[in-house]
Amino acid sequence: MKKYLLTPGPTELPPRVLLAMAHPIIHHRAPEFLPVIEQAREGLKWLFKTKNEVLILASSGTGAMEGAVTNFLSKGDRAVTVNGGKFGERWGQICKAYGVEADVVNVEWGQAVDPEKIKAELKKYPDTKAIYIQATETSTGVVHPVREIAQIVHDNSKAILVVDGITGVGVFDLPMDEWGIDILLTGSQKALMLPPGLAFIGISDRAWKLAETSTLPKFYFNFSKELKNIVKNQTAYTPAISLIIGLGESLKMMKEEGIENVYRRHTLLADATRKGVQAMGLRLYASQAPSNSLTAVFAPEGIDSGKIISAIEKDFGIRIANGQDQAKGKIFRVAHMGYYDKSDILFALAALEIVLNKIGHKVTPGIGVGAAEGVFM
Repeated sequence: MKKYLLTPGPTELPPRVLLAMAHPIIHHRAPEFLPVIEQAREGLKWLFKTKNEVLILASSGTGAMEGAVTNFLSKGDRAVTVNGGKFGERWGQICKAYGVEADVVNVEWGQAVDPEKIKAELKKYPDTKAIYIQATETSTGVVHPVREIAQIVHDNSKAILVVDGITGVGVFDLPMDEWGIDILLTGSQKALMLPPGLAFIGISDRAWKLAETSTLPKFYFNFSKELKNIVKNQTAYTPAISLIIGLGESLKMMKEEGIENVYRRHTLLADATRKGVQAMGLRLYASQAPSNSLTAVFAPEGIDSGKIISAIEKDFGIRIANGQDQAKGKIFRVAHMGYYDKSDILFALAALEIVLNKIGHKVTPGIGVGAAEGVFM
C-alpha cells in the first residue's frame, strides 16, 4: 500500500530534496562544503527576514529551545512562559531544569493567549528577562498573536521575546526584524520539507547583548561559538552534512515558488481542510485562532480519535496524528505544511468521509470534499 504522511512533523519530502541528499558525502571541513553553508546561511536569513545570522544546529527543535534558555539567562533569572499545550509546557520544564524562575501563563488548550496577560505579567514582574511562546502550538493547532505580543514586550520591558516557530516558520509570515522577535527558531522536519535532525535559530542584537551576561552552563549548544563559526561558513561541531545539502534545495524550491505564494498556499490548504471537516459535522479544536500549519479536529461524540487514526492508516495508508496528553483520544491532527498541495487535502478528506461512515459517524459522501473544492474554486 502506498503511504501518505500528513502528520505535523515529520512531513512529506520532495523528490528534489531526496535526490540532493543522496549525493555522495563530503567532508564538512573541505573547501567544497563552504558554499553549501553559505547558500544555507543566505537562504535562512531570507526565510527568517532578518539581517542577522541564523545558526544551524544538529538537533531536533527542542535543542534550539534549550539553547534559547541556556545562552541568554542565568540561574535565578525570571522568565514568562506561555503554556497552552504540550510544547508551551516544555518551555517551563526547560526553565525549571536550569534554575530559571518561570512565571507560567496558563492558557486553556485550544485557545490562544490574550496579549494583555503578557502585559500584566511584565507589569507584575518588571525584572523579567525573557518571554517564551509558540507561534503555533503544535499539540492544539492554535496560532498565538506573536506580533501583538512583540509590541507589548518591547513597549513595556527590556526583556527579549523568544518564539518557537517550529510549525510557523515557512507557513505564515514571522518577520523577525520588522516585528521585533528577538529569538526565532524552527526545525527541519516541518515546512522546510526535510527529515528531522536540524534546528535553526535567529538571534537579534538585543538578545545577543543579553547573552553576554548569561552564566548558565552550555557546551554543545553554545551559540557564541556557533556564531564565530557560521560567519566562516562552518559549524562548531560536525554538522548533519546531507541534511544541510537538502536544506539548500528546499530553500531553493521556496524561493522559486515565492515566499508570499508559499504563505498563500498554506492558507488555502488550511482553509479547505477546515471547511471540509466542518462540513462533515466535526468541530475544530482551535475554534478561535486555528493555525495554517495543521488542523486539530474533535472526534465525533463517543468515538476515540485513535480509532479514526488506525482506520485511515489501515484502509488508505494515510498517517495522521492523535492528540497529546489531555487531548489524546479526543482529537486528531492533520498537517498541511511543507510539501503538500490540493490533491493531498482532497484525498485525505475523501478517506476521512469513508472511515467515519465505517465506524458509525454518518457522513454524506462527498460533502467534505465538496466543501474543500468550493475553497479551491
